[in-house]
Amino acid sequence: MSIRLQNIAKHFGKTLALEPVNLDIHEGELVGLLGPSGSGKTTLLRIIAGLENADRSPEPGRILFGDRDVSNVHVRDRRIGFVFQHYALFRHMSVYDNVAFGLTVMAKKERPSSGEIRARVFRLLEMVQLEHLAKRYPAQLSGGQQQRVSLARALAVKPDVLLLDEPFGALDAKVRQDLRRWLRRLHSELNFTSVFVTHDQEEALELSDRVVVMSNGRIEQIDAPDTLYHSPKNRFVFEFLGDVNHLEGNVNNAVLTCGDAYLHVDLPNGTEELLLRPHEVRLAEQPSDTCHLPVVVTAISPVGAEVRVELEADWLAKPWLATVRHADFERLQMRRGQHLYAYPRQWHRFKDEALAAERSRVV
Repeated sequence: MSIRLQNIAKHFGKTLALEPVNLDIHEGELVGLLGPSGSGKTTLLRIIAGLENADRSPEPGRILFGDRDVSNVHVRDRRIGFVFQHYALFRHMSVYDNVAFGLTVMAKKERPSSGEIRARVFRLLEMVQLEHLAKRYPAQLSGGQQQRVSLARALAVKPDVLLLDEPFGALDAKVRQDLRRWLRRLHSELNFTSVFVTHDQEEALELSDRVVVMSNGRIEQIDAPDTLYHSPKNRFVFEFLGDVNHLEGNVNNAVLTCGDAYLHVDLPNGTEELLLRPHEVRLAEQPSDTCHLPVVVTAISPVGAEVRVELEADWLAKPWLATVRHADFERLQMRRGQHLYAYPRQWHRFKDEALAAERSRVV
């Protein structure tokens, strides 16, 4: 079921929560709404669900599920499944009864038979790998198990659209990672249309077919994760999607200088600020004729296949972060207090918010 939002805006009193939003979500797509607190992402999700009403003036917006206009349809009639951050399970009901609840309260003419309900519930519990816990109560489950029950309950009524509000926000990092992979596999298997809210960049990029980046009630960019990460449309998107190192200085005759540090750049004269991702910083024991960026190693954190290295220097307003391979870490025999030289593999600049990132040559 596709979703189309046309001119959806929202005020809370005199506060603008959402500028007029237009968004098309394709059938079977998993779309993440990503942004900081106050960006409007949860408000937009609740308007899609029917839990909030969009502004009706000066011009009413429209929400379409496929060809069906649900703009004025009550939440109970929109045929949506909703998964909350804090599970919202019925504590006095077993896992089985929680999943079956939406089916048992359907109008009699729409309600499946007892046998059909039982078959559907156990099929869903099998999908979420909890069929052996059908008789347990929520208090007897872990947080990750409770969230899987919540998802099974939302899917039991065969919704046209599945909406998730920070679904893994209350879980620890390892459980969140496991559940993200599990939800991605389940989504691929069932091919339902889903929209989820998150402020976690890694979660959005890992789960989504497309990511909607929001800020101050407006959409900044909509793209596939790879496109979003490598081709951000403005500085906000670039900085929000991961760690960023800043190199500020003055360019004169194609050389950017900042204190004793310098970097040859093909840029016009004037003040410049270059932005670099941690993986775009190479470390070496010696400078070159075109790049002299001396740094000191102040912290080292092995993380999976990479080593995160924090760097400081007199010419830096804020520490830099570099990610290096274990082979390079061992070759350089890195240690705290070590003096090294940074080399930008590539950099990005945003002369104004309307321009996309420009990439330099490899140094």
